[in-house]
Order: sequence, then structure tokens, then C-alpha cells
Amino acid sequence: MYKVMLVDDDYPVLELLSRSIPWEKLELQLMGAYENGAVALEAAQAQMPDIVVTDIGMPRLNGLELIRALKELNPAVRVVILSCHSEFHYAQQAMKLNVQDYLVKDTLDPDDLEKLLIQLKGALDEEGSRSASQNQLRKLVDRNRERHKETFIRGTIHSPLLNEATWLEETAAFGLTVGNRIYLPVACYIDEQRSARERFVTDDVLRFAVNNMLEEILQGEQSEAVNFTYDALRSFIIMPVQGGIKTNPYQEAELLLARIQDVVDRTIKLKLSFIIGKLCSTPAEVKQELIELLGSAGQRFYMLGKTVERKAKLPYSNLDLFSSYDTAANSFREMLIGGNAVALQPVIKHWLQHIREKRFKPETVKDWALKLMLDLKLKLQSMQMFRNNFSVDILHRELLELDTLQEIEAWMIHFFQSSLVVAEEVKVLSKRTEVLDACQYVSLHLTRRITLDEVAEHLFMNASYFSRLFKKETGETFIEYVNRMKVDRAKELLDQTNLSVAHIGEALGYDNHSYFIKMFKTVAGITPQDYRSGSG
Repeated sequence: MYKVMLVDDDYPVLELLSRSIPWEKLELQLMGAYENGAVALEAAQAQMPDIVVTDIGMPRLNGLELIRALKELNPAVRVVILSCHSEFHYAQQAMKLNVQDYLVKDTLDPDDLEKLLIQLKGALDEEGSRSASQNQLRKLVDRNRERHKETFIRGTIHSPLLNEATWLEETAAFGLTVGNRIYLPVACYIDEQRSARERFVTDDVLRFAVNNMLEEILQGEQSEAVNFTYDALRSFIIMPVQGGIKTNPYQEAELLLARIQDVVDRTIKLKLSFIIGKLCSTPAEVKQELIELLGSAGQRFYMLGKTVERKAKLPYSNLDLFSSYDTAANSFREMLIGGNAVALQPVIKHWLQHIREKRFKPETVKDWALKLMLDLKLKLQSMQMFRNNFSVDILHRELLELDTLQEIEAWMIHFFQSSLVVAEEVKVLSKRTEVLDACQYVSLHLTRRITLDEVAEHLFMNASYFSRLFKKETGETFIEYVNRMKVDRAKELLDQTNLSVAHIGEALGYDNHSYFIKMFKTVAGITPQDYRSGSG
């Protein structure tokens, strides 16, 4: 709806027009009626009108001065002059200011103004439609250009470089200066990728938003660098470098990238990180450097958010991350079973800091994290304490999409927070508190012998009543549940350690080795040794 402003120092005229024109029927909004030009200009500076109907002879700021000021603010504003002056020189001055029409107040009929407003609205509609079409066409051209750039950078990386002259011509067409053939390639990454994708709904929208922002910043910085989108989450900025000993291209690049980070964070609320490559003097060297930057997943994995680093080959640890898996799993298990939300982040940060300090291979870290999530999920499900939407496929897919340890930390925190919330809901809605407390007690004391009388006493309940209640709520006897939990734990130890079967039995509170093997076979259907060898 277009906004209309009335300006006249003759109050009866303002009153007449305000009441006589069917504003809503015309799909126009009367944003205000003002008795002098100065007040009208102040209102327009706060909210610009689309159409202005104004008198000429007014105190403080006359109509022509008002029109001139409004045209400076918005050259497209439509103006109708309404005045008692019919002299030609006023009309001449009005025409110079690109006024749409000139009505004489003495012979004014509100119907004439209504007809004129309809014409102005039609012109605005037509201009808006034309502008929308032009914008759509411009966006289509821009998107096609970006697709060509993406195809070009992918071809540079993944296809043979057959003709360097052709490559230079193509880069020049994209705006990359080729007179000085020294280039500095930079890899650009979107941090917090899962939340970025959720906010921008589709990868195409995210890709388009980031590329447009980078191009706008580079142009504003009067930089000759060009951004080439590789996919929704990664792009490459290629910077032409001026030679000379007085300039340090790496420092200049770091300053520019820091400014880009700041602007992108403030405007579209995205955090970017960069890895700066090495100087290249030929297209072949650019190709090789882009390949190496694309392969810098290991360096990227350990980068913190919103950072700039120079490309480096960093060694991985030769230690076995899974050697401490059992200890880690125990700490997470106790935290979850105990519902200890306060310990959540410290426990996660402790283990991920251990990973960061030792610097294990990213694939190993992801395997470790996925196994931990799945083991704990199954453990809680087996206790009938836990149900949520984190399927194996979802966990695996989400983990593969994470490209930094920092993002894995945030992902794990989200997983465990959701688990704790659901476990608490289950406690309230689905289970008797006494049974859940008993399950928790068992899980926290798997390393020793557990009896029904002991747990009943812990719960201040009669042993017989507790036994019947547990069977009714879970469908199995308390001893069957204890044995099942101990067998599940024994399986974990058989899978994750080299401990002997006898040692595992002792670790679970069984002094009698034969009894442990017999109990294991009763529950699992095979002996511990057969389970470990996979013969079952």
C-alpha cells in the first residue's frame, strides 16, 4: 500500500481532502496531513512517502523547497502541487523538479485529485512490476554467473589443466586481474554448519547469501580478489598479489579476511574461518594449491571458529584413542544415569580437550564419538529409561557432516542434553520412581555383587513387595535384569579390551569364574569366549 502525505497551511483544505478521498478503496495510506513544509520534511525523514500533495506558499519551508528536499531523499517520490497560485512561473519551477501535476486550489474538485491519485498509483504499480522483473532478471544473471564460477573452480581442481591461456582468459572474465600473475588462494569455511543450514533452509539459499556477501565486501574493500563457491559450505578466494619487498601479502590477506569475518558476522550472523595457501605464479601452481587446500581437512578439523590460519601440515598422534574408551564411556554413563546435567559440559570438554591435545586423526575421532553415542543410547534403552529420535542413521549422517572438533563438541552436548531431558520425562510419565531408582542403582554398581535385598533396603522397601513391583513394571525379575545388565557390560569389555574372561568376571563382581561363564551363556546364548571370537 502506497503512502500519501498532504501538506498545506490551509487547515480546511487538509480536512476536506483527508475526509473526501476514499484512501482505503484506492489502496492508499494517508500517512499524515501537515500544516507546513518543515514539519512534513521531518516526518518524511522518519518515513518516506510515495506520493506528496503539497501547497507552495507556506511558512518556514515552502512547497518548492520541500519538493527539492524530498527529491534529494528519494528521487522517485511522486509530487502533486496544490496551490492558489496559477501563475506560469510556479508551474515552470515545478516542472524542473519533475512534479507530476499542478492543481489550482481555487477550482479544486476532490474528484480530480482522486483521479490523479489513481493514475499515480497505476504508474507506481507498473514501475514496481518492471523493477521486480529487472531484479528477477538480475538475480538470474547473477546465479548463472555463480554457477559458471563454481563449474570453473571445480574444473580447475578436478580436471586436467589443458590450456593456461584459456584459464587466464576465464579468470579475467570473472574479474580476476591477470596482469600480475602472482596469486594467493584462500579456502573459506562456514562455521557452525548445522545451525547455518537450519537458518537458511536450503543449501542454495545459504550458498547464494554467502557468495553475495563476500562479493559485496570485496568490492567495498576495492580488492581485486574474487570469490569462487565450491559448495554450500566452502569457497575459494583467489587474491592477485602485487610484487615488491615493501608488502607482505600474507599479512594483507589476514587483515582483509578479518574484516570479512567481522562484516559477515554482523550482517548475516554467520561465522567464517579461512586457511591461507601459498603464493602461486602459474595456473598450474594455483591448481595444485587449491587441491592441497581442499585436502586440508585435518587442519580444518582442529581449527576454532572464526579463525584465520596459514596452511600447515600438522602430524597426528600415534596413540590409540580407543585405549581410553572404556574410561570415557564410564564417565558419560554415570553422568547420564545419574541425571547430572551440571557435569555434562565439563565431562565433554575434558575428553575433547584430550583429543585436541593429542591430535588424533579426524576419522578416528568421529568413529570414537559415534561409538560412544550409540553405546550410551543402547545402554539407556536397555534400562527402559530412554527413547528419542536419534536413530543410528541420523547420528551417523549428522556426525559425517561435522568438519571440526568444536562442532562435534556442540553436537555431543545437544545429544546428551536431549537424552537427559527425555530420561527425566520418562521418569515422570512412564515409570515408577522406585523401579527407575533401582535401575540406576544397578548401573552404578555393576562392578560388584548386587542382591535384591540390598536394593530393596536402599529404597526403604519390603523385599517381596519390591520384587513383585519390579516384575510388574519391567516384565522381568530383578535378578534377570541384573544379569542382563552385567552381560551387556561384559560384552562391552570383551569388545573394547584385551582383558581375560576371568578378569572381566572379577571386574563385574563374580568370584566364581565358572558361575560367570554359566550366567553369561544363559543370558547371551553363547559363552564369553565364543562371543569374543565371533563364533556365535
